[in-house]
Amino acid sequence: MITAIVMIAAEADRIPEVAQAIAELAGVSEVYSVAGDTDLIAIVRVREFDAIADVIAGRISKLAGVVHTDTHIAFRAYSRHDLEATFSIGAE
Repeated sequence: MITAIVMIAAEADRIPEVAQAIAELAGVSEVYSVAGDTDLIAIVRVREFDAIADVIAGRISKLAGVVHTDTHIAFRAYSRHDLEATFSIGAE
C-alpha cells in the first residue's frame, strides 16, 4: 500500500464542501480540517504508484475550490496502529 499525505489549500468559504468532495474520492481514506498554513490534509492510500497521480493530480487538484496541493509520499509507517495491523495479517 502506498500512502500519500496531501496538504490542500482551499478557498476559505468552500472548505467544508471541498473536504466532503475529497473524502468521497476513491483512494482517499481520511480528510482533516486543520489549523496552520494549510486548510485540509488528505490521506491517500492506493495499491499502485501510478494511482497517486490519478487521485491527486487527476481529481483532488481539479476540484472546484482547491487552490494548491502539496504532496508527501510516506516511505515507512511507525504508528502502533500500522504495526499491529501488519502483525495481525494471517493471524486468524
